Amino acid sequence: MQNSSWPTVTDRVDAAMLARMGAALALAPQAPRRQSFHDLRELLAARRALIKDRTAAKIRRSTARLALKRRQLDARLKRVDDDLERIDAELAALANMDAGLAERLAILRSIPGVGDVTAIALIIDMPELGELEGKQAASLAGLAPVARQSGKWQGKERIQGGRAMLRQALYFPAIAAARFNPDLKKKYEELIAAGKEKKVALTAIMRKIIVMANALIRDGRRWAATRA
Repeated sequence: MQNSSWPTVTDRVDAAMLARMGAALALAPQAPRRQSFHDLRELLAARRALIKDRTAAKIRRSTARLALKRRQLDARLKRVDDDLERIDAELAALANMDAGLAERLAILRSIPGVGDVTAIALIIDMPELGELEGKQAASLAGLAPVARQSGKWQGKERIQGGRAMLRQALYFPAIAAARFNPDLKKKYEELIAAGKEKKVALTAIMRKIIVMANALIRDGRRWAATRA
């Protein structure tokens, strides 16, 4: 009986193929993620699950007719809020225990509109930040516009693919940035004035944020408003 832990022919073939690909593309080896990174990712996933639970409970609460059901849902919402508060505190504590991670998060939080949870989400959902070109970061997030074209017909550009959770993490910061970040507010208003739909302009702001975050981490500097 063959030991299941022994490498199979397929394992050896795949390993050889990957080794040749790495040599041909001159790929640099990646260091394994620290345990703090995995802990933060687990907490972030738990937080997102709680957000979904809260949204579902609020919807059920709005249509509940029985007093007992409303009381139960109110209690459920209170528990969710308490759990979220504890998770946010643990996220902050874990982030501050790692000096390198804390510095990256401080850089991201310097961007107006990006708060603690969003900064952590950016680091966890795109750990490659700071190691990419701007267009690569936008494409990886699924925020690079893709033209739809067939023959002479050309449709509107649209975004597709990429990391959906990252886009969700950027949505509300983009709304805040379009109001309070001087540079991004100006860009948003220019796009609206040029006739762009609000969702298109907001997507452009999300793209600006991820490209900016990548550049700031790459350069190891904080955000600063562009001088006129």
